[in-house]
Amino acid sequence: MQVAIVILNWNGKTLLEQFLPSVVAHSPEANIYVADNASTDASVAFVQKEFPSVKVIRNTANGGYAKGYNDALREVKEDLFVLLNNDVEVTPNWLQPIIAAFQEDPKLVAAQPKILDYKNKTYFEYAGAAGGFIDKLGYPFCRGRIFDTLEKDEGQYNDTAPIFWATGACLFVKRDPFWEAGAFDEDLFAHQEEIDLCWRLQSLGGVIKYIGASALYHLGGATLSAANPQKTFYNFRNTLLILLKNKKGAKVYALLFIRLLLDGLSGIQFLLQGKFQHIWSIIRAHVSFYKLLPKYLQKRKKYATAYKYWHIPSVVWRYYIQKKRTFNNL
Repeated sequence: MQVAIVILNWNGKTLLEQFLPSVVAHSPEANIYVADNASTDASVAFVQKEFPSVKVIRNTANGGYAKGYNDALREVKEDLFVLLNNDVEVTPNWLQPIIAAFQEDPKLVAAQPKILDYKNKTYFEYAGAAGGFIDKLGYPFCRGRIFDTLEKDEGQYNDTAPIFWATGACLFVKRDPFWEAGAFDEDLFAHQEEIDLCWRLQSLGGVIKYIGASALYHLGGATLSAANPQKTFYNFRNTLLILLKNKKGAKVYALLFIRLLLDGLSGIQFLLQGKFQHIWSIIRAHVSFYKLLPKYLQKRKKYATAYKYWHIPSVVWRYYIQKKRTFNNL
């Protein structure tokens, strides 16, 4: 199995200086690419000078995560893609357990390793932790991370387990299923595009797993921090779009109405916290959703599936009302 590590970069020279050395040192099994999203800093020159073995793919524009990877991956011919953020420190032998899992299970189409916090290495990191799920209302959560509560890594997720979505911070995905499922949805631009892709991969019969024998450290928030209102915009809008696109049945419209109401409650929470820009981000997210509604109704005809994906009825209820803060207590 030929393996390609593809690191998407946009004006991330400082991050490449810090994190690319570990990828080069600990990934002898793979060809390494930096897919540059039309950076205006010295990212490309740095890679070409300091790491001549790393291949550079130059995208003509910054199309975000989704288009950036779609454009770059058309030039990558290896069997297995490893889509890696540019703010990730990998560990020795991190690739072998996941490559072995793909070789052992022909139905495995996507996977992720254990994602730990680079700033606090004994804890799981927000983006992916030990594998992702969504509840009946479409809220994403992870083993090891429920909303803002991060678990300490005490070996409780050292297993291999099926999951609903694998994190885009380090997404292993087979080349052919990636293209057969339609690749990333470029209208999402960034955030939650991996959930959308994993939904479609499973609707085609694929299996997605978390492989706890592999681990890495993710800085997180290097492009858009959690405090950035633009991140709020993408998260709120893209959740609505993904549900409309992928969930089969007329009940999806009732679900979307509930989500719109719950978004309003989130707006009240932001108001109480004095985060007025985030309130405006939710309003913009809803306006953008309505503008994209005709386009996504067409996508729905192609992609909506009755796949059984729900893990629990409501992670919001169990977390905020029942005070269940860890995955194993849900």
